[in-house]
Amino acid sequence: MIQVHCLNILRLTNAGNEYNHGMRLLFVTDARSPISQNWIRFFAERERGDEIYIASTFECEMDFPIKRLEFTPVAFSAAKKQTSRPGSASARTLGLRTLFRQWFGPLTIPRSAKKLRAFIREVQPDIVHAMRVPYEGMLTARALSGGLGTPFAKTLWTTLPPKFIVSTWGNDFTLHAPSTPLMRYYTRLTMNKVNALHADTERDVRLAREWGLSGDKAALVVPGNGGVRSNVFYQAVEPVKNPVIINPRGVRPYVRNDSFFKAIPLVLAKRNDARFLCTSMQGEAQVLQWVRELKIEYAVQLLPLVSHTEMGDIFRAAQIVVSPSVHDGTPNSLLEGMACGCFPIAGDLESIREWITHGRNGLLVDPNDQQSIADAILLGLEREDLRQDAADLNAKMISARADYGVNMERVEEFYEEVVK
Repeated sequence: MIQVHCLNILRLTNAGNEYNHGMRLLFVTDARSPISQNWIRFFAERERGDEIYIASTFECEMDFPIKRLEFTPVAFSAAKKQTSRPGSASARTLGLRTLFRQWFGPLTIPRSAKKLRAFIREVQPDIVHAMRVPYEGMLTARALSGGLGTPFAKTLWTTLPPKFIVSTWGNDFTLHAPSTPLMRYYTRLTMNKVNALHADTERDVRLAREWGLSGDKAALVVPGNGGVRSNVFYQAVEPVKNPVIINPRGVRPYVRNDSFFKAIPLVLAKRNDARFLCTSMQGEAQVLQWVRELKIEYAVQLLPLVSHTEMGDIFRAAQIVVSPSVHDGTPNSLLEGMACGCFPIAGDLESIREWITHGRNGLLVDPNDQQSIADAILLGLEREDLRQDAADLNAKMISARADYGVNMERVEEFYEEVVK
């Protein structure tokens, strides 16, 4: 521990800075992701003297200050256009792309790891934080392994290798890890190699242990993006009177939007005044087809990808937020909707039950069943008392467990403990 601490002082001194407890952090991530950006921004914008480096698996630009961004493609991420956003394709296309990458993406890891290894050697960070298991965590685990039979510490580091933290987001273990033999291999390699785990659910800590994370390695549970910014996501002064339902999940292969849209006519049959807002779905061919075939154009508004600030305003105009996913961790958009007073309806998953108690602060449904979704929406619309009680409970829970500022202070302490 003394050796690592002295090494950190030496690095800062050589950089011409006074020792101020700053860290040199390298994030391996899809830097286009708002989740990643929300997390990294905390360290990049504060005045503590941290040096921030990013190895992004997709090309992009950052709107906050960092020392350097290196494009490090893996699993065919080089084929994506720089202007595209995560998930900007039809559900069918995304599903096929996911399947293709699960089978063939791991084959790209050894070659990509060489580039990341060189970047790590150059930067010599205190911490390398991979912000997902597939494929950023897998890539980092291979890079830090130094190649088969070659210990990383002997080939790249004069003293000790950097500490390795990995984040799990939502479906890393439930969808991706068991999908193919190579995905299973690289998931286990990652869990064996890391020094610590960040998960957005307690469930994923348990699953990580099952995939090889030893019991003596630290784990921190906070939302994937750090949490909810209370200055953006807060309740309206007056309760919403109009029956507005929002689906903020966009088009994702593990979100049953087909069931959601099929539920809309069932809701309209009893509440013709209900209106549905769907963010990040504007112009999506499959969604437009569903809306036309179900003859619900008058009740549905398809919105583009909107900013965080705009999302706060949209949530405050809705009574209900729906998240019909079949694989998930802690959906950040669900928490943000709850913070704004929306009554949550979500797929009945182990991870979601960490946040929602059915019938108390929300409703849990079968995301594969449109009738289950419709019945929950109708109940939520009819029971103003249930919505208000849930809003009060959720405001307290978000403040206690999901506040961005509080959680990122916990992350800072977590980083410092890992480095020791």
